[in-house]
Amino acid sequence: MSNLIEHAKYEFLKLGYKPIEDCEDDPNKWIQENVLALLEVFSKQGHSGGSAPYTIDMFKKLASFEPISPILCTDDEWSNISSAGAFNDTYQNIRCYSIFKDGINGKPHYIDAIVWRNQNGNQYTGNNVRNSKNEKIHSSQNIKIPFYPKTFYIDVIDYEIAPDDWESRIKDESQLKEVWKYYERQETPSYIRLLKLKSISNLSND
Repeated sequence: MSNLIEHAKYEFLKLGYKPIEDCEDDPNKWIQENVLALLEVFSKQGHSGGSAPYTIDMFKKLASFEPISPILCTDDEWSNISSAGAFNDTYQNIRCYSIFKDGINGKPHYIDAIVWRNQNGNQYTGNNVRNSKNEKIHSSQNIKIPFYPKTFYIDVIDYEIAPDDWESRIKDESQLKEVWKYYERQETPSYIRLLKLKSISNLSND
């Protein structure tokens, strides 16, 4: 770890930063100072080749406000964020701020379950992307407990159907297979019909 600070300084220079002593009192200086201060602490902790990556991984998750154990959705994990006079209560998970539920007994959903990626490489979330059956598929999906946050990137094609009026279609619906394994499958009309047909078929076989 003795060369860690010098390595960081060199990498900042390669990225285009000025040396700290030549920087004005601005974000370019602050970022370097803050990172180097963290690396100074890390370099003095005497990590081995085994403990260093583990510590880095744990720090990255905690500094990013990510959980390091599964989300369980127990009562103590929820905060009521509803405004006064709201018709329905909305709850937010205090361990992962992207998990919500509507009402005390509502199903928890993760709003970043799906990120759409269009033909230009742009990424976004939203609930207005359609499948081949013209059904809307949501970025937010109901979770299975215990839960680790996971985002799936699904390719879409954006079409301009009128001036400044765009529509998005899923390019390859097979990409959703992994989503439906990890999350509760979204109950689109076609999926509900499929479940009903399976139920009728099972009753007939009985």
